[in-house]
Amino acid sequence: MLRVAVVGSGPSGVYAAKELVEQREVPGVRVDVLDRLPAPYGLVRYGVAPDHEKIKSLQGNLRGVLEDERIRFLGNVEVGGGALPTGRLLELYHAVVYCVGAARDRHLGIPGEELAGVHSATAFVNWYSAHPDAVGEDFGLAGVRSAVVIGAGNVAVDVTRILARGEAELRPTDMPQPALGALAGSGVREVAMVARRGPAQGKFTTKELRELGTLPGVAVALDPAELALDPAYADPAGATGLPAVNRRNVEVLRGWAEAPPAAAEAGPAGPAPERRIVLRFFLRPVELLAGPDGRVRAVRLEHTLPDGRGGVTGTGTYEEIDAELVLRSVGYQGVPLPGLPFDPARGTVPHAAGRVVRDGRASVGEYVAGWIKRGPTGVIGTNRPCAKETASSLLQDAPALAARDLPEDPLAALRAAGLHPVEWPGWLAIEEAEAALGHSLGRRSVKIPDWPGLLNAAGTG
Repeated sequence: MLRVAVVGSGPSGVYAAKELVEQREVPGVRVDVLDRLPAPYGLVRYGVAPDHEKIKSLQGNLRGVLEDERIRFLGNVEVGGGALPTGRLLELYHAVVYCVGAARDRHLGIPGEELAGVHSATAFVNWYSAHPDAVGEDFGLAGVRSAVVIGAGNVAVDVTRILARGEAELRPTDMPQPALGALAGSGVREVAMVARRGPAQGKFTTKELRELGTLPGVAVALDPAELALDPAYADPAGATGLPAVNRRNVEVLRGWAEAPPAAAEAGPAGPAPERRIVLRFFLRPVELLAGPDGRVRAVRLEHTLPDGRGGVTGTGTYEEIDAELVLRSVGYQGVPLPGLPFDPARGTVPHAAGRVVRDGRASVGEYVAGWIKRGPTGVIGTNRPCAKETASSLLQDAPALAARDLPEDPLAALRAAGLHPVEWPGWLAIEEAEAALGHSLGRRSVKIPDWPGLLNAAGTG
């Protein structure tokens, strides 16, 4: 029997486990899926916006894999720490597949980034998604009138949308109660989403973009002159060379420029919009400005122009946008895992077809999949072929791997090391506790946002 540890229970980890147990070449593969958190599903639980029910429903697919009798979920197990170094893990399993994602957000690298009121979009997403590491975060929303989101990807669109939504739309979600209360009492009336390039280079999907134009009580504003700076926007015929998603994005924005959506207004007598989203393009942040209280008060931006090579060049003209809250959303980076080689320039673990490379040679028995393998690119489905390649490499190595004797059950060794794994019944108990919490609040299931609450619900607190 070949025993494999998969580190990480997000899509890449679950797909890797599925590939390993469902292949026919090597019979008897058993997989333990380890996760630092007591809850499975990774970014599907802690990264997908709570108002995106269809994407969150992917948890059902991942759940089906983790319920396979050949796969065991072990949460609350941190790999790489003092209790379980990577070398010890390899002593307990024939092979280890690391699917640990890219947890660190990129910085802007401009003056003022350390000011109060300046946060990563990742921190904001973790907070409203009930990530237990984010408990106690305070974004001061009651005192915020204007917010600026820097970025032009789906995460930037997500946080913009959540800031603009009303309580009535968020209450039916599984958003934790503290975040719901803070957003319900928010003073935010205007959210500017700022991109340094043009609409044709936006990294958001068309579905996410269109959603901004359908929010109740929210008006969308944009500047046609800024849009027209993009050659693909100014020349619709030339836009045919764009990827389909980018072309559709340009078409949506062109339609809005001609007839801006005003979702709250049913007609001339309709209610005025409660909030406004402003989409800005060809603006590069150069400084975050402080107010008298030491908090951020504005973003200073330089107007840019296309450079003809897909990038932009500065114009030397500037403007300021008021903001008591700034969220940066300019990408993710992988984080080194103690005991594994790491390429800091790429933010990934060096590999050859998924095999970890140490000192120029493939390390048989150690593998990677997902963002830590290829960088933070692609969508959830991209993890399938990525995991398949890694699983194929591992299975090719199986004869040599299986020759090594192992302890009978790694779980006993994990407990002996002082770890308290949350097994699948413990996760089901967390689900039941979250359903009960939601019922007590007059809502549907509501996420438990803190470590003690999760571990107590799982029975390991």
